[in-house]
Amino acid sequence: MKKEEEVVVLFPSPGMGHLISMVELGKFILSLNQSSSSLSIVILTIDPPFNTGSTSAYISTVSAQVPSIRFHTLPPITLPNDPSSYPNIESITFDLLRLHDPNVRSALQSISLSTGSNISAFIIDLFCSSAFSIGINLNIPTYHFWTSGIGCLSCFFYFPQLHETIPGRLRDWKQIVEIPGLPSCAAIDLPSPMLDRDSYPYNKFLELSLQLHDSSGILVNSFDSLEPDSLKALQGGLCLPDKLPTPPAIYCVGPLIASGREKSSTDVRHECLTWLDTQPTRSVVYLCFGSQGAFSAEQLKEMAVGLEKSGQRFLWVVRSPPSKEANDYFLPRPEPDLDTLLPGGYLERVSGRGMVVKSWAPQVSVLGHESVGAFVTHCGWNSVLEAVLAGVPMVTWPLYAEQRHNKVILVEGLKLALAMMNEEEEEEGGLVMAETVERLVREIMESEEAKSIRDRVRVARGGALAAMGEEGSSLTGLTKFKESLKRRSSS
Repeated sequence: MKKEEEVVVLFPSPGMGHLISMVELGKFILSLNQSSSSLSIVILTIDPPFNTGSTSAYISTVSAQVPSIRFHTLPPITLPNDPSSYPNIESITFDLLRLHDPNVRSALQSISLSTGSNISAFIIDLFCSSAFSIGINLNIPTYHFWTSGIGCLSCFFYFPQLHETIPGRLRDWKQIVEIPGLPSCAAIDLPSPMLDRDSYPYNKFLELSLQLHDSSGILVNSFDSLEPDSLKALQGGLCLPDKLPTPPAIYCVGPLIASGREKSSTDVRHECLTWLDTQPTRSVVYLCFGSQGAFSAEQLKEMAVGLEKSGQRFLWVVRSPPSKEANDYFLPRPEPDLDTLLPGGYLERVSGRGMVVKSWAPQVSVLGHESVGAFVTHCGWNSVLEAVLAGVPMVTWPLYAEQRHNKVILVEGLKLALAMMNEEEEEEGGLVMAETVERLVREIMESEEAKSIRDRVRVARGGALAAMGEEGSSLTGLTKFKESLKRRSSS
């Protein structure tokens, strides 16, 4: 008897962080496959006209290693405006994905015809909200995959309430914001696209927040024991308007992160790992700020001085500063000129206890190295999960998107991190001075508070490992998701 074929289609927005999370979700779904059926994962990808990191080599590697994951690249489209004319990455991403709607519809129909079976599920991430109605109209169970944490998801469920009750721009709201299951925060700490009521991203994310109620279910890249208060409030309907007391099914399936087997373009072990081999256990502070994080030349010099004066060992990933002449956020960054960006003679002075890496490091492998004792991070959720799974305490330095809100959750709620800046310094948006960098780097390595943070991170790591283990909460969450597909196919 021929096996019944089952197809799950995943649709990430452009960007390595979103793509990697979706691939890991696909691998996790495949791990539950029963021998009685043939399951394949198809991931829709687009080639954006702006910089999202090198995805082609990554896709080739996944295709070779996991044949049950196939990639379907959508035909190219032309944006109505030059990418550099967009005010922010959220605006261009929403525009790009909206214009791809006809291609998404064609792809779903083509996949269904080529496999000779109905698509079991269509899973989209948060920027792909315009594709939601396509899945519904084609009678495909359509789910959302939340690449950030439960706390961030709670915030978005509560967003319509904030929209209705707070007049004007959230950026200008001076009172404390209270969201069920989350620590109190200043309005300015909410995800940055929520702050300006008249902006395009604000209205697209408001649309998404309302759309979530109609989802077939939401898969979240987190785990029950990491954010229990947020999960309880969310599942209890406390984050929803009164007229919608019951949320859709929430499936916690994290932490979904890459395995740590990432390689450089030469396929040789990165030199920073060899350098870490020579350092004492838990002695190195690792500083990295995501695939898009960049600082001014002036800020880089302050960071350099602070690290040098701290006396701590460090591994620091440095990227070229953004251009002052044009919006180059969407363009590939040139390799940084360390001799120009760092103080004179810097690399020689810190040689032995400090290493500066240009542009990229194999982060999962770095965090998992026994020499790394702390992580200064931009608070991107993938980086947070990688730190938790490695049992490494954090210092928060948020830059954009939902990172300031993640900072509040990490510092005030979960107490897994110290904050690089206080509220006043973040409000001013100016330089973080060398003295601040020096003080926080020392604190995360030496203070009594840091010891408590380290203990809590160790507990969180145990929770992460348990969640992904046999009979763990995330495996249970994924099993419930798969059972929901069976119920829908039989109804």
